[in-house]
Amino acid sequence: MKTQSRQRFASITGVALVGALALSACGSDNNAATTPAASNGAANAADCPTGTLNGEGSSAQKNAIEEAIRTFQEKCSGATVNYAATGSGAGIKQFIAGQVNFGGSDSALKTKVKDGKIEADDAAKACGSPAWNLPMVTGPVAFAYNLKGVDKLIITPEVAAKIFNGVITKWNDPAVVAINKGVALPDKAIKVFFRSDDSGTTDNFTKWLNAAAPAAWPAEPAKKWTGKGEGKPQNTGVATAVKDTDGGVTYTEWSFAKDNKLGIAQIDNGGGPVELSADSVGKSVTTAKQVGTGNDLSLKLDYATKEAGAYPVLLVTYEIVCSKAKDPSKVALTKAFLKHFSSAETQKSLEALGYAPLPGAVQTKVTAAIEALS
Repeated sequence: MKTQSRQRFASITGVALVGALALSACGSDNNAATTPAASNGAANAADCPTGTLNGEGSSAQKNAIEEAIRTFQEKCSGATVNYAATGSGAGIKQFIAGQVNFGGSDSALKTKVKDGKIEADDAAKACGSPAWNLPMVTGPVAFAYNLKGVDKLIITPEVAAKIFNGVITKWNDPAVVAINKGVALPDKAIKVFFRSDDSGTTDNFTKWLNAAAPAAWPAEPAKKWTGKGEGKPQNTGVATAVKDTDGGVTYTEWSFAKDNKLGIAQIDNGGGPVELSADSVGKSVTTAKQVGTGNDLSLKLDYATKEAGAYPVLLVTYEIVCSKAKDPSKVALTKAFLKHFSSAETQKSLEALGYAPLPGAVQTKVTAAIEALS
């Protein structure tokens, strides 16, 4: 979807997304009367179940899920899903509280005790069945900056950590200059912006800092920011703030950096500078290992990889669903949308928006998991 279309979607509160992800309806069921699904091309009743589902969570996947919904809705007008991009932390909380049918999160449900709770256990109790993490969107995290006259920038994990924890405060700091030979870096203050909401993007960005530069960033990765800077809500908030600030820098999902025409640094994990692209991100995702069991497809990404040409700062957005729907009438609708979202055609279309398609091996597992929903 072109930027103008995305902006039109973004103006709608509680975007009407079609068809889906309610996966196993562990949540509020605001079903509205619907008419039989309209047919566009080969669509039929089996492809286009009707109904209404509600979801909430990841803002990193907002542009992707809106595009997937738009194309699904072109053939299935009788299905509606409302999705609020409030951030991964909020999405998980609302899913566990039973307020939505599915949660979107840039981090899989935690399986270790945190704040006296285990997210995966709480989600299973809310569902009455195991909750599955289904990878759906690969969202590269950009080191995004606004620096007049600087069109190319290389950043290492150590330098990034020192910028975001307030140790490096000027763009012409010797550590930055040393890895950007020939670049005229100005004597300008660095203005850091971070996510003020609990964020899966923050969680993944700090996983990279901690894995690739543990001495410079010893803090435990988390959805809540522990570094320095000024907080702004969601990907839109930090990207807009950098756009409006000469000298500004943030971490944000690739599509938001592109939309705001921000500079995007090349990342050098030790194997040479890597430009952010669908191919370089896909190369990193192929090294991920499944840590979930069976059809729970939570992945462990290698943030410290030094493989040449692999972009290491990324996230995978999961649709968190109940494996067995409390309301069986939702199963067909859920499967139809998820099949559409994860299809090779839809995944390929997301590249223009700043996302990388799921690698073939992961996509195959997702398809099998969707089929297993009941």
